[in-house]
Amino acid sequence: MIKAIIFDFDGLILDTETHEYEVLSELYAEHNCELPLDVWGKVVGTVSDFHPFTYLEEQAKKKLNRDEFNERQKQLFTERIEQEAARPGVVDYLNAAKSLGIKIGLASSSNYDWVSSHLKRLNLLDRFECIKTSDHVAEVKPNPALYLEAAKCLGVKPEECIAFEDSANGALAAKRAGMKCVIVPNEVTKNLEFCEVEHRLQSMAEMELKELISFLEQ
Repeated sequence: MIKAIIFDFDGLILDTETHEYEVLSELYAEHNCELPLDVWGKVVGTVSDFHPFTYLEEQAKKKLNRDEFNERQKQLFTERIEQEAARPGVVDYLNAAKSLGIKIGLASSSNYDWVSSHLKRLNLLDRFECIKTSDHVAEVKPNPALYLEAAKCLGVKPEECIAFEDSANGALAAKRAGMKCVIVPNEVTKNLEFCEVEHRLQSMAEMELKELISFLEQ
């Protein structure tokens, strides 16, 4: 029986990932370079030692100004993301979970300040009974620790949870934790190779939560 749903944040609730990739692609194009999705996709949903500036220098084969690159990336990304709303169906799922008496958690590889600040802007922070981020674990996704901590915090067993993910690293973490996983990829992650999951949605607006739970419990 499903007793809880646990959301990822970046790319799932708020599509930060598409904006981040588009900004990087624009900056790369200024140097006649590209950031392939098959390269960038490997670091989505986790923490990595990959740095887009270092990769750009390697592609451009010349020294560039790191501070200028980082500042422009931050400025362009901030301008875009501050105008972004929650992805379609997210609020409906939160409302449905509350009406069904299902607990709601969040597990993100990002830090708490980042996640909470955007949830506040979206007026969604108080919807989550438990939020676990990189501040709470030694290893982030694809390690299952974030999902295990979230389930523990909610007082449920992992097998009683549905994890909602948009990235391959996140889906792998959820499955390693022993949870059912539903992926809702975005433009950046839709072509990534995912592990075996229970279901895939183009958008949470595609299927009501109650219907999805019934489908998964069959």
